[in-house]
Amino acid sequence: MDAFELSAALVSLAALFSFLNYHFFRLPTTIGLMLFALLTSLVIIVAGSFFPEFRNTITASVAQIDFDETVLQCLLGFLLFAGSLHINLNELTRHWLLIGLLISVGVVVSTVLVGALTFGVCSVLGLPVQFIYCLLFGALISPTDPIAVLGLLRQMGAPQDLGIKIAGESLFNDGVGVVVFLGLLEAAVGGHGFDLAHLGELFLVEAVGGAVFGLVLGAAVFFMLRSVENYHVEVLLSLALAAGGYALAMRLHLSGPIAMVIAGLLIGNQGRKYAMSPTTVEHLDLFWELIDEILNAMLFVLIGLEILVLEFQLSYIWLGLIMIPVTLFCRAVAVAGPVAAVMPSRESTVGLIKILTWGGLRGGISVALALSIPRMVEGEPLAERDTIIAATYIIVLFSILVQGLTIKTVVRKVLAEEKSPEPKAHPS
Repeated sequence: MDAFELSAALVSLAALFSFLNYHFFRLPTTIGLMLFALLTSLVIIVAGSFFPEFRNTITASVAQIDFDETVLQCLLGFLLFAGSLHINLNELTRHWLLIGLLISVGVVVSTVLVGALTFGVCSVLGLPVQFIYCLLFGALISPTDPIAVLGLLRQMGAPQDLGIKIAGESLFNDGVGVVVFLGLLEAAVGGHGFDLAHLGELFLVEAVGGAVFGLVLGAAVFFMLRSVENYHVEVLLSLALAAGGYALAMRLHLSGPIAMVIAGLLIGNQGRKYAMSPTTVEHLDLFWELIDEILNAMLFVLIGLEILVLEFQLSYIWLGLIMIPVTLFCRAVAVAGPVAAVMPSRESTVGLIKILTWGGLRGGISVALALSIPRMVEGEPLAERDTIIAATYIIVLFSILVQGLTIKTVVRKVLAEEKSPEPKAHPS
C-alpha cells in the first residue's frame, strides 16, 4: 500500500468506528475509536492463527506506517495549534505559577522518580535495562498528552477554572517533556553522556527558543490577518502558520510543540479581538474543529492498530502492569508539591491533586517517543527498546481506556466533596 492508500484506509476505519460507536456504545469519541481499533487488531491476531497469510498482509500494511514520524512530525503541530486556539489567555495567566511549576518541577520530578523505580522493577524482573534508559522511559511517560486530555475536557464539561489548569499543563508539559526526552536520548546514544550543562543548554535552546519563535511567527501572522478582510485568506494563513511554522521550528531544532502552543494562544486571543471579523472567527473555529476531529480520529485508530506490530514478552507485560500504579504514584508526588505551594486551602489542594493525578492521561505522544528510540546503537541492537515500547503501550492503553472513562466520575466526586459542608462536632 502506498501513502495515499494507507491514509484512505485510516480515514475509512475512523469513519466506520465512529459510526459504530455513535450507534451502539456512545463512548467518548477518541476512546471509542481506539477501543474499536484495538478490538479489530485482536480479531486479526486471533484470525491469524487460522489464516496466517491474512494477518501477515494486514500487519505488513500497518508496519509501513512510521508511527513516531506520523505523530511527532505530521499530526502534533496541527493538534496543539487547534487546542490552544480555544484557551482563554486571561484565565491561563491567572494560573501561570501553578502551570509553570507543573511543567518544569513536575515533569523533572516525575521523570527522575519513574526512572529510579523502573530501574528497581526491571532489576527484580531480571530485565537488563540501563539506568539512563529508565530515565528515558520516565521522560516519555511523565508528560500528560494534550490530545487525549483536551478531547475529554470538551466532552465532560469540566468547570472552566479546573479545565484551564488541566489544559494549560497538558499543552505546555508536552513540549517540555519532548525536550527532556530528546536530551536524555542524546545522552544515551549520542556520545555526550549524562552532562547536566549540555542538557540545560539543549533545554534553553529548544524550549525557550521555541517559545520565542512561536511568539514572533504568531505576531507576524497576526499583523497579516489585520490587513485582510477575507476569511478564505485568513483561514489559509492560520493553516500556513500551523504547518509551515511547525516544520520550520523542527528544522531549526527548536521545540515545535511549544512554538505552536504560543502561536495558537496569540491567534486565538489577540487575533480574535483585533484581527478578525465575527465571520472569520466562525469559519476559523469550524475549520480547526474539523481538522482536530479528523486528526484525532486517525491518531487513536493508529494507537489501536499499533499492537499488531509490537513485540510482547511475558516479562514486558509484567513490567507494564507493575508500572501502571508506579507511574500514577509518581504523578501524584510530582503534582503534589506545585499544587501545595500555590493552593491556599488543604481541601482544594487534596481535590486538585486527585484530579490532576487521575486526569494525567498518556496517549499517542508517549508511544511515538518510545518508537523513536533507535533500534541500533553503535552497530548493536538496543535491547531496551522493545522493553520500553511494550511498557509504554500498556500504560497508554490503561490511561486512555480506564482513566479516560472514569475521569468524569472522579471530577464529579471530588467537586461534590468540596461543596458538601463538613459535619459539625456534637458536644459530648
